[in-house]
Amino acid sequence: MRVNLVNPNTTLSMTEKIAAAARAVAAPGTEIRAVSPAMGPVSIEGRYDEAFCVPGLLEEIAKAEELGFDGHVIACFDDPGLEAARELARAPVVGIAEAAMHLATLVAGSFTIVTTLSRAVPTIEQLTRKYGFVRHCRKVRAAEFPVLALEEPGSGARDLLRAEIARAIAEDRCEAVILGCAGMADLARDLAAEFGLPVIDGVAAATKLVEAVVGLGLRTSKIGAFAPPLPKPYTGLFARFAPR
Repeated sequence: MRVNLVNPNTTLSMTEKIAAAARAVAAPGTEIRAVSPAMGPVSIEGRYDEAFCVPGLLEEIAKAEELGFDGHVIACFDDPGLEAARELARAPVVGIAEAAMHLATLVAGSFTIVTTLSRAVPTIEQLTRKYGFVRHCRKVRAAEFPVLALEEPGSGARDLLRAEIARAIAEDRCEAVILGCAGMADLARDLAAEFGLPVIDGVAAATKLVEAVVGLGLRTSKIGAFAPPLPKPYTGLFARFAPR
């Protein structure tokens, strides 16, 4: 099985970290190909960044489809471009936020999501409503550090994250914690051991879910919501993205 894992930002050190997290949980025989787009923001921290990450993300999905990959993971907790990617792909496409929330409900009665900056909170709250997990989600919290601080030794980001998880457990009485950023993918196991409850990384969750979907022989429906985009010309800078 070959899985195409796309980090929608262009920070390659984060892509390598995400790839390691996926490979650590992948089944024997699963090949993980981790890529970043050739263009786009270095981090995704708001709707504007999200909008500009999507063209490059979709380009990587299309390339992997042509190469015959069996499944795709979108490794950003905003799940940017997820529905558009499903229109492009016959292979299943899994977003890490949706995957993490699904898995959390299998091991706990409630969860809190801990993300990076407070500006991410409304987007994630909207996703809990969209995916139907409002009654499971106790709160979406921000540890208040920028995404790329996770790539900087000595930034203090991990200590801020740990402190926010401690507050979530004490104040929200949550039964599990979801890490609300792909850049946290390498921290889940240690945090679970430290705090004594399930700490769920969406990258690992999405990797295992896409393996399961592929293993069941399921592919993305091309009837209705995820029907292929209609062929038409696109103009200007987007001409090369025109559906064929």
